[in-house]
Amino acid sequence: MNRLDGKVALITGGARGQGAAEAELFIAAGAQVVITDILDAEGEATAARLGDACTYMHHDVSSEEEWTAVVDAVMAQHGHIEVLVNNAGIFITANMADTSMELWNQMLAINQTGVFLGMRTVAPVMKENGMGSIINISSIAGMKSAAGAHAYSATKWAVRGMSKSAAVELGPSGVRVNSVHPGIIDTNMLQQFGPGVRERMETQIPMERVASADEVGLLVQFLASDDSSYCTGQEFVVDGGMTS
Repeated sequence: MNRLDGKVALITGGARGQGAAEAELFIAAGAQVVITDILDAEGEATAARLGDACTYMHHDVSSEEEWTAVVDAVMAQHGHIEVLVNNAGIFITANMADTSMELWNQMLAINQTGVFLGMRTVAPVMKENGMGSIINISSIAGMKSAAGAHAYSATKWAVRGMSKSAAVELGPSGVRVNSVHPGIIDTNMLQQFGPGVRERMETQIPMERVASADEVGLLVQFLASDDSSYCTGQEFVVDGGMTS
């Protein structure tokens, strides 16, 4: 189904994992996609694999200047942006007592400020066009407590609230904003914890398995499309029942 025909999508953190899966699904549905990341070699390789419908740009999402440059470049290339997926994020485990100011500030800069800057920079473009869909990738850590991940949880709760606030503000302009809350997904973020972690995680999931990146990506594709035209300010959970 070419549910994204004619749409231009900007996906942050698109070099690999969930962002790359979203890019591939978007292109399959007819979109032109710009992926951004700081992992240049992987980002360029992903764009080359996905073909002419995909462009890669270097992008530090915590930088106001780089957000302006990326959006200006996308507009110069395509002339419009219908979809923004704020997918870029980092996950570092640390209890509250062990969270240094350096770690706290790093987590907020990428996971929270990056989302704020993305929405603020893209919103005027979408408002002028009278339509748009912003999809902010949060986590089930933004729905429930996450032991040993104090700063990460704080940012993901923030993304949930920021999405609702932006949805109310931008609704009259035809711009929709939703948050997506993945559970345990088979990406580099999970694999970094080494062998055995996946199996232990699966015992906590009612569906008894970890999700693929495509299972999140298909929901994001729906939210990017006009099929979700009356969905805004909502949380969409993809967790195999963990929060139940």
